[in-house]
Amino acid sequence: MSLEEKLQQASGAAKEVLGKVTGDKSLETEGAVEKELAKAKEVLENVKEGVEGAVEGIKNTFNK
Repeated sequence: MSLEEKLQQASGAAKEVLGKVTGDKSLETEGAVEKELAKAKEVLENVKEGVEGAVEGIKNTFNK
């Protein structure tokens, strides 16, 4: 996970908690969405890295 995603998750979590504490449903929802978006980006990055690794493995197999 990149620093950007970690910061986005932390920011989202903070907004979500602040929204819950203050009763601001809009801020709470915004924070939850921001946090989940950062998690989704992390998953997609992991998938991308996995696919890139698989492609490199296939290339190496054919280049022998």
